Amino acid sequence: MIKPVQLPGCHERITFAVTSVKSKPNRISPTNPAAPPKGRMPRLLLRRADQLSVAALTLSALVALVGWWISHGGMQGRLIELEHAPAMSAQFLVDINEADWPELSALPGVGETLAKRIVTNRRDRGPFADHNQLGRVPGIGPRTLERVRPYLLPMAESRSMAGR
Repeated sequence: MIKPVQLPGCHERITFAVTSVKSKPNRISPTNPAAPPKGRMPRLLLRRADQLSVAALTLSALVALVGWWISHGGMQGRLIELEHAPAMSAQFLVDINEADWPELSALPGVGETLAKRIVTNRRDRGPFADHNQLGRVPGIGPRTLERVRPYLLPMAESRSMAGR
């Protein structure tokens, strides 16, 4: 539609062509700068050079991981699967004349209270001459002594102990 308009302070008539463009809000159009033009991909998070750098770092990490696997015997099958590893045992021995209560409480049938009684008895009445003297501690009977005996270090003979 063509409409003549007179501007204030101007003696000439200027004619404008007014067109009405109705566009849908989600439609790609030249008036919607947020939408990419037709035929172009949207802008990516990383530039092409940055994408190549990330790809190179990922590839080098993968190569390093494969190199570590090969150097640790992965090709020969020397890596250990924990489910198939043979059980290993550790020998746990305690010196009843030197151990403090946390070590003694790790023995089977001996808790924190009984371990503290052993330490108190040793401090008050002197060191134990043999394993059987553990029976002087209240709470240790023959069954507890037999359960604990495999975990006790052998005692030195009383004649070889200096000053006794």
